[in-house]
Amino acid sequence: MRNRRLKRYLIANVRDLRVLFREFRVSLLLFVVLILGVGGIFALLYVSPATGQGIDLGEALYAVFGMIFFQDVIGFPAEWYLRVFFFIVPILGLGVIADGVLRFGAMLFNKRNRLEEWQVAVASTYRDHVVVCGVGRVGYRVVRELLRLDVEVVAIEVSTTCVFVNELREQGVPIIVGDARHPQVLRQAGADRARAIVVATEDDPTNLEIALNAREMNPAIRVVLRLFNETLAEKVSGAFDIQTAFSTSALAAPAFAAAATRADVTRSLYVDDMLLNLSQVTVAAGSRLAASTVGDVEQGADLSVVLYHSADGTRADFHPADTLRLASGDRLTVFASLEALGQLDRLNTPAR
Repeated sequence: MRNRRLKRYLIANVRDLRVLFREFRVSLLLFVVLILGVGGIFALLYVSPATGQGIDLGEALYAVFGMIFFQDVIGFPAEWYLRVFFFIVPILGLGVIADGVLRFGAMLFNKRNRLEEWQVAVASTYRDHVVVCGVGRVGYRVVRELLRLDVEVVAIEVSTTCVFVNELREQGVPIIVGDARHPQVLRQAGADRARAIVVATEDDPTNLEIALNAREMNPAIRVVLRLFNETLAEKVSGAFDIQTAFSTSALAAPAFAAAATRADVTRSLYVDDMLLNLSQVTVAAGSRLAASTVGDVEQGADLSVVLYHSADGTRADFHPADTLRLASGDRLTVFASLEALGQLDRLNTPAR
């Protein structure tokens, strides 16, 4: 984890540096041209009044640096056309430095002055993550649950005045400030390469527009959509193959997190303050689930298998026997906690 964060930090700095170079390219180019141009002229034409000898390019470049700060490193020349540079170079050099070079250095090393650009640079390093749109009360809890499940998150929030923005940033979550309905903002958050997007603002039309834009940008992305209108949610789910969530007392932030991290979380409910999820899984070839029995799965992951479908579709068994041995391609419907679903994922990961 530490190496991954260090690598991400280095990549983000490189990309941030590239953005700064584009922003200050004119000032930096003028500074380089001034140093190299005048330095080249002095290397070719300058002759020391004291020794009668010329200077090489390295000495000439160093001399130009000195001229910018009114330092006579090589001695005042006898030629009038070289003397002119002793007056012009400080004016031009200090002007270019004041306009661009100092601001470039300040922005490069002081990320707080350009926090939003830095957040975009960090978000650009994320792959196979979850994008959470809206970090209000529900969105904030979704992000916290995803972090608890060790899932990487990039958030989008329309306003920096949201009370949860600074807290999440302190936890290392990049937050893109902008309207998530705009494709450019979704791209800044990496929706085109994310595994899932959770849309949790408090406006149904806004949520639907964000979800459709994300699906258009990334057809493979899993969409978890918060809709208050239950009828609309059912229609959207069927028409656009979108995993929906409803604003009811039984469905909270952990259910959004579960739906974003798993293929098929179809229902979630609380039982005695414990969130339980109904989920489907297909047995992967080469995993520990393949050739295990139903009893092994239930004991190993601490869950209940409520429905079994054979890989060839010829057999369906409600609450199958403990001795039933699983095979690659079989489908299980299980009832489990988030932690149990995580353990099930690990059991279903093919051995490398």
